[in-house]
Amino acid sequence: MRFTTNAYPKEQRRDAWRFALQRVSLTLENADDELYGELIHFRSSQGIDFFRLTGTAQSWVLDFTDQPGSFWLSLLLDGTARVDSGVDLLELGDGDIIAGRADAVVRQTFPGDNRTLVVRLPQSMLNSRLKAPLPDRPRRIGTEGGSARVFSGMLRSLADTIGEISADQAQPVEVALPEFLLASLLDNAPPKALGGAAGMRAALLERIFQTIEIRLSDPNLNYQQVASEHGISPRYLQKLFESIDDSFGHYVKVRRLERCRLDLRSPLHVQKSISDILFQWGFNDSASFSRAFREQYGVSPREYRKAAGEDEPADPPRRGRPAGREKPARAPQVAAEEWEESGEGPLLDEETLLPMGEAVRHHHLPVSPQTVHWGYLSRSLKPVLHVCSEDFVTVETLTHHANDDPERMVEGDPGASSVYHWDAGGKAIDRRGAGPIDASALGRGPGEGFGVHICTGPIAIQGAMPGDIVEVRILDLKPRPSANPRFAGKAFGSNAATYWGFHYSDLLTEPKPREVVTIYEVEGTGARLPTAHAVYSYRWTPQIDPSGRVHPRYDYPGVPVDPATIERNYDVLRNVEIPIRPHFGVIAVAPAHGGLVDSVPPAAFGGNLDNWRTGPGSSVYLPVQVPGALLSLGDPHASQGDSELCGTAIECSMTALIQVILHPARELRDHLRDLDYPLIETETEWVIMGFSHPDYLKELGEDAQSEIYKRSSIDAAMRDAFRKARRFLMTTKELSEDEAISLLSVGVDFGVSQVVNGNWGVHAIIRKALFTA
Repeated sequence: MRFTTNAYPKEQRRDAWRFALQRVSLTLENADDELYGELIHFRSSQGIDFFRLTGTAQSWVLDFTDQPGSFWLSLLLDGTARVDSGVDLLELGDGDIIAGRADAVVRQTFPGDNRTLVVRLPQSMLNSRLKAPLPDRPRRIGTEGGSARVFSGMLRSLADTIGEISADQAQPVEVALPEFLLASLLDNAPPKALGGAAGMRAALLERIFQTIEIRLSDPNLNYQQVASEHGISPRYLQKLFESIDDSFGHYVKVRRLERCRLDLRSPLHVQKSISDILFQWGFNDSASFSRAFREQYGVSPREYRKAAGEDEPADPPRRGRPAGREKPARAPQVAAEEWEESGEGPLLDEETLLPMGEAVRHHHLPVSPQTVHWGYLSRSLKPVLHVCSEDFVTVETLTHHANDDPERMVEGDPGASSVYHWDAGGKAIDRRGAGPIDASALGRGPGEGFGVHICTGPIAIQGAMPGDIVEVRILDLKPRPSANPRFAGKAFGSNAATYWGFHYSDLLTEPKPREVVTIYEVEGTGARLPTAHAVYSYRWTPQIDPSGRVHPRYDYPGVPVDPATIERNYDVLRNVEIPIRPHFGVIAVAPAHGGLVDSVPPAAFGGNLDNWRTGPGSSVYLPVQVPGALLSLGDPHASQGDSELCGTAIECSMTALIQVILHPARELRDHLRDLDYPLIETETEWVIMGFSHPDYLKELGEDAQSEIYKRSSIDAAMRDAFRKARRFLMTTKELSEDEAISLLSVGVDFGVSQVVNGNWGVHAIIRKALFTA
């Protein structure tokens, strides 16, 4: 997360800063009238959180009690501070460190300009290493010498580069940080804190652990060498391990297994073979490693890695399938089977299906031709992943606009390139939309583009049945960086003002009509925080796709734009920065409809909601329509305004961390009771989604997927949003109809979600603060 108060008007900065701090477990208490705040949050692949905060005079409370077992530290980079733990008062200067357990809540007060690095280590990072007790209250770590001085220097260097560091570059820090922290705590611990002789033995044992950790990759590591390094006899070293009911050999084996397990789970090591990983961490043969791994974790290394994640008409132009045209020629289930038989790689199958009650798991779902479907939803799609309620999924998603600038958004990216592959011999993904596969309607290409979004999934949810509610918690959402070395560390997105935009028939200047694409840099590095700025724009010119078809307008998803055919305008939107609001445009469960469903119009099943409030920290509730729910996500946006007026947002590929929660029908209550439409919930609001036709597939008959594009209106969407919001207040808050209507008029904001998706949307924002109980 990247944030600066400079992106907001002066009168909004305090509230915006308070909200940004809340997202990282800090509570703003006081601040200067001329408040400035800057926050950069980086999370390593092993779950260590780094927060660099820069600001004017202020005070905030650090409270990680909602993350029990974790440990935090705070390094004052610049300025002075007073720390109040409720027991002690500590005065800090440049370079001072304080550290404490999650249950230690402290207030930090900064009398002037300041800069601080806060680090939170999850319990899992310390459990397997920690033998000596952590301090029971926050404690200063002296950095005058020894390991703590090196530790402070490492943290300061990290703080200076936190805006540019990558997950790969952070790996050495992940390894070293717990070791330095434990060493620094022991070096600085007073004798009383160590607990006398027993504590001194524990401190010696911790230093031995650090030596082992540094040399885990050495297959010749033995206890005689380690004892010699620490000036003790081999027999005394063995006794130290006996005091913790362990042995040197067993401890080393467990630590090596844990390092291997982390690498098997990490997306950073997907290209490494299991043999590469086991030899890297000091094992000598794969057979003994596999036996030891199964004994330790109850599953083979191969099974563990697999479970962690797998791969021009006469009428005005409009989106959607023309009425009365040919229906699709084949079902997506056949396409899924063809993928498997093609040798491209298997889909995930029932082997990943977990029985209810198993431990919560984390899955990784990358993008590939086998794990996405392009432009349609269907109850017949075969799941690419099975999860249980409360499981976490790291899910990669691609924008269908990446070929607006393939050099920046496709080139060098194995996942994006595999999905977008298209040459004279054919496409990696032929079906792009819910139209006829032989392109008989308009001749634009297979699927006709009646539906455009690249959707990752579907994900089957164990036990989900019609009548249940699926909650998708969006925990994190990050732009996918360019893989082209020319644009290393940068991310990009596209905004296309196209023929389906609300503006298209209301242009002032020539030429008319026209379609214009603007490429944005979504700033993921450097000093400025979460904003996007325009790089260049160009007018759409007729493009010839690799199959030889001409596209006079932006009418088919994934057509690669030939840079030689366009004129780039770099003098565009100067001195304009757009605050980043990352979110999913498409969050959908499979509709109950029997055929392929165009991905563009949203409805009761969710789909192309295009509401920017579906970002990190929000939950999206969707009513299940088919067994397993079949959840799909796509159409990632870096930012969008209400209405999405010109047809698109800043369309930008993103990777998300989500958690899926199943709410069975028999247990629905409060705001989920009587829910038959998509509902968004944030920390402070409920967002009720209304549409021109809330269930258009049922309402509009056999030609629903063409009629919906002709019959939408803001009036109808407003009426639906009003009715749903009224019902929500009467059901959830037990208001009378008259009470609900009055509140809707005086306390609820209605806004236009979008006017470009066939089924237009209006949302009602109900603030939780309206209700005192």
